[in-house]
Amino acid sequence: MIAEPSEDEVRQYVKHSLALLLRHDSYLLEINANERSISHRLALYLQETFQGWDVDCEYNRHHDEPKRLEDLYKIAQRRGSNVGMADTDARTVFPDIIVHRRGTDDNLLVIEMKKATNSVQQNDFDFEKLRAFKDQLGYRYAVFIKLWTGDTKVTRPKPEWI
Repeated sequence: MIAEPSEDEVRQYVKHSLALLLRHDSYLLEINANERSISHRLALYLQETFQGWDVDCEYNRHHDEPKRLEDLYKIAQRRGSNVGMADTDARTVFPDIIVHRRGTDDNLLVIEMKKATNSVQQNDFDFEKLRAFKDQLGYRYAVFIKLWTGDTKVTRPKPEWI
């Protein structure tokens, strides 16, 4: 098995993958493409970099069960976010991108992305989710990435590490 990358390496891998996204896929940002399209492209670059790891978009499984975060509904309500009323004790979650080893508890990195043009959900809620991913599901690293798209001028995203 390939050794786990250090924190510095993880940060460099994310930075490098974002640079590849801007170099090869800036068109998606310029036309304000769907966040899923952009995160998919970033995941492809992350897969090239994180050798020996699985990189998945919106992966909702923890082993065979749905991936859940306890009290996510309460966190969302506190932050003024509008999430569904169902399942108030635990909420199925779909992180934008994860780096992990499928079928194990080996969870390395979770990424939440938002376009600057997205006014639907507050960034604070994503930070709370990322903290919960680390605390409850054992992700070692978590990062929030804001993407500037369309009329907001495409600029280099600045990862915010949790």
